[in-house]
Amino acid sequence: MADANQGNRPLSPFMIGQYYRPQMTSISSIMVRITGIASLGTAFLLVLWLLTAATSETAFAKVDWFLTSFIGDVILLLATWAIWYHMLGRLRHVIWDFGYGLEIETAELMGKGMFIGATVLTLLTAIIV
Repeated sequence: MADANQGNRPLSPFMIGQYYRPQMTSISSIMVRITGIASLGTAFLLVLWLLTAATSETAFAKVDWFLTSFIGDVILLLATWAIWYHMLGRLRHVIWDFGYGLEIETAELMGKGMFIGATVLTLLTAIIV
């Protein structure tokens, strides 16, 4: 049956603004996907560093210089945060798979906890390492 009101409703919940208010659960879920992609970029940097170490002293010196520069330090710090956040997001999904924490208030609290937890774990990692 045709929907007579088809032209007056939003097409997608991802039309953030007047049609959709971002929620902690949706933002944290999107961030888990983004940090997964960022972790892939981090793995690429690690493989590049190892390949240059195994093949060319000159190439290794360039890559090592970049990774130990200020920009490299910032990239590695953000990568550490992304890895911790992604790990906490996967842990949240395991908890949900067991049927716990599915209430809206609990899910929002877990989302906030992921941001805070990833930041604290990143700072601890930076201090210890």
